Amino acid sequence: MGRLFLMHLEGKVYSCKHCHTHLGVAADIISKAFHCKHGKAYLFSKVVNVNVGVKEDRVMMTGMHTVSDIFCVGCGSIVGWKYVAAHEKSQRYKEGKFILERYKVSGPDGSNYWITHDAHVGGSDVDDI
Repeated sequence: MGRLFLMHLEGKVYSCKHCHTHLGVAADIISKAFHCKHGKAYLFSKVVNVNVGVKEDRVMMTGMHTVSDIFCVGCGSIVGWKYVAAHEKSQRYKEGKFILERYKVSGPDGSNYWITHDAHVGGSDVDDI
């Protein structure tokens, strides 16, 4: 196994809650209005220190999307997913963007997000409210 090179980010950093590997900065958040089965999720324009998994089609609250799970390179935990393709024209703005699930990352101040009882169970995607 080779040496692991990690990108170190400056500013308000979101990191893996398990190993604290840097994943993204607050300035790259496009939207905080997304939800997944564990609660809140943030749409990022770019993230670092992740491996992209296998593409698969998933039916989400806003329709069919081709996505790939993203894994922290530090510990291998799934931290969210990448939108590869949107099957609905109105959802194409998500293509090439990343979701980090708040439950799986630590915020810039070191805070962790805990699952609430009102979290969407079984759904994942933007909240249409």
